[in-house]
Amino acid sequence: MDVEGGLPAVQSMGRRTTSSSSWGLQKATLLLAYQSFGVVYGDLCISPVYVYKNTFSGKLRLHEEDEEILGVLSLVFWSLTLIPLLKYIILVLGADDNGEGGTFALYSLMCRRSRMGLLNSIHEGSLSAYNQKEPREELKSSLGIKCFFEKHYSLRVVLLLFVLMGTSMVIGDGVFTPTMSVLSAVSGLRIKFPELHENYTVLFACFVLVGLFALQHCGTHRVGFLFAPILLAWLGCIGGIGTYNIFKWNPSVIRALSPYYIYNFFRKAGKDGWSSLGGIVLCITGAEAMFADLGHFSKLSLRLGFTIVVYPCLVLAYMGEAAYLSKHREDLQSSFYKALPDTVFWPVLVIATLATVVGSQAIISATFSIISQCRALGCFPRIKVVHTSSQVHGQIYIPEVNWVLMFLCLAITVGFRDTEMIGNAYGLAVILVMFATTCLMFLVITTVWNRNVLLAALFTVGFGSIELMYLSACLAKVPHGGWLPLLLSLITLLAMSTWHYGTKKKKEYELQNKVCLDRFLSLSSGIGLVRVPGVGFVYSSAVNGVPPMFAHFVTNFPAFHRVLIFVSIQTLTVPKVSPDQRFLVGRVGPPANQLFRCVVRYGYKEGRWDHFNFENQLLMKVVEFLEMQEEASEPADSGELSVIPASPRAQQQLVDVDAAAPTASCSSSSACEIDPGIVSRRVRFEEPWAGAGGGRRGRR
Repeated sequence: MDVEGGLPAVQSMGRRTTSSSSWGLQKATLLLAYQSFGVVYGDLCISPVYVYKNTFSGKLRLHEEDEEILGVLSLVFWSLTLIPLLKYIILVLGADDNGEGGTFALYSLMCRRSRMGLLNSIHEGSLSAYNQKEPREELKSSLGIKCFFEKHYSLRVVLLLFVLMGTSMVIGDGVFTPTMSVLSAVSGLRIKFPELHENYTVLFACFVLVGLFALQHCGTHRVGFLFAPILLAWLGCIGGIGTYNIFKWNPSVIRALSPYYIYNFFRKAGKDGWSSLGGIVLCITGAEAMFADLGHFSKLSLRLGFTIVVYPCLVLAYMGEAAYLSKHREDLQSSFYKALPDTVFWPVLVIATLATVVGSQAIISATFSIISQCRALGCFPRIKVVHTSSQVHGQIYIPEVNWVLMFLCLAITVGFRDTEMIGNAYGLAVILVMFATTCLMFLVITTVWNRNVLLAALFTVGFGSIELMYLSACLAKVPHGGWLPLLLSLITLLAMSTWHYGTKKKKEYELQNKVCLDRFLSLSSGIGLVRVPGVGFVYSSAVNGVPPMFAHFVTNFPAFHRVLIFVSIQTLTVPKVSPDQRFLVGRVGPPANQLFRCVVRYGYKEGRWDHFNFENQLLMKVVEFLEMQEEASEPADSGELSVIPASPRAQQQLVDVDAAAPTASCSSSSACEIDPGIVSRRVRFEEPWAGAGGGRRGRR
């Protein structure tokens, strides 16, 4: 055989294999980029309908010259460039938590890398490996910031409240986005029917909102394939019409790309120009959603979709509307629909209404996801969470939250009626979330990325100054509708912080009042304890000792099952936990007692155990634990918990738990598994071990 002659063929085959895998990766990225149009950009893309209307709703007016309209266009252009493009797409997307994004993702990173958070104190032992995951040398500034927060408990409380405030503002967006978008879209009916009373447009908007929330129980996966084409059609419409208006009315508006017109705008408009920032900020609504929805896509797919399609179409749309306004100053309050050619008015109106539904769907789904995360981390009351897809684990529906959001949307639509007041409230909620992200990024850059504090300060000062400028204008409109997001955020913040405080106190009580096994057994023998046939599960936060509530139960009702399993459910500050590392099983006390302990670990992005055949899964893990002890030549050390990997038998009997988890892994290249340091870590109990031979007896 000619070995040398065969080498070129082997090398050619290797190149073809590499090329095939590279094409497969590119194809998957393009598919994710296409799907992102139906989920991520809806809120951002519907903004051209109402930005100019809200900007010129105050005292700001257009004069014979074009300084005002060019200044507003320049502000819109540079706001889109600096905030969504530079800040979020280029920089903030890099601060993902194993592929997940959002406010809790930033806080989760800090919790694992340091003791700056309060949520990691609940399961501090399970997260110790994360805190030592990167042994690289840290800068003195990074260590100083960490130590400063670790020494002052009050600062950690303030940090948690700040994160919850940002989260509550995102939840507030779930109220204002559907209201503002739908009401602005259906207001186009009054362009063709000027005699149509305002009550009819409000009624039609309420009808669309009720239909939107009534369909939530079906799940986004059933109609998700329709979302991307609708958004692409909408972007094509506004981009094409914008280009048409630029060339037809005023091609010179391209001059507004120069930041000089921003300076000229404030020089001439003065205080009225500053007040108009409350309307201009609406052009960047939805930018936070790109980061919050990162877990469903990859960073590259979001960057491709925004930079190639979304950003150019939005710039063309705003430029075209500005070109029309420069020649039709009387149409300030309805410039978007007045700028449409008559031949495409009705199709664009229909597509605009559908696009508002898509944008509203995205923020409603994000609200469900955020509340589910808060619930998992003990910061929200226990409410029913319904998983609407067996393939995509993150698609959920929360009935109580859905109907509360619908009620609030209808109340705001009927109560305010005017998009100006709703826009004031909407803008304040949006800019507060963005400013919270900027502040958290300072801590992430210094303590997680381990970068120089000057770079973090440059990021914070640069973007924070822009956001504070917008925030000051929005705060001035608090009496004119801006008070509503503050009120909703305060109510949500009080509910979440109160629930977190109560949950923390409950777990502290269980840990401080746990009963040691010897005392429990002596107590049991004194009251004539009876063991009845069957298997019993005792749920508690304690990972060692006997839970105090179970000891209290036994003293009043001296009987429990022959096989008893103490179960502790832990939610770690990681997005997802690998199925192979989910269950830790160990024996409590001598084998004759037939007492076991199982610690079940979930990520904050995962569904909880009460949605699956959880008891059968636990029993299978205990059986596998006993089989492992039988096969071992020596028994495990006393009181140790062993990680029980997912076995084919368990997967066959409980497909919902372990088969769904791999499909819910990160779509990005980042790994979503727990650090191996946690797997090798042993958790010891206080109870003594009785030696070998308990495997067979424990299986009876």
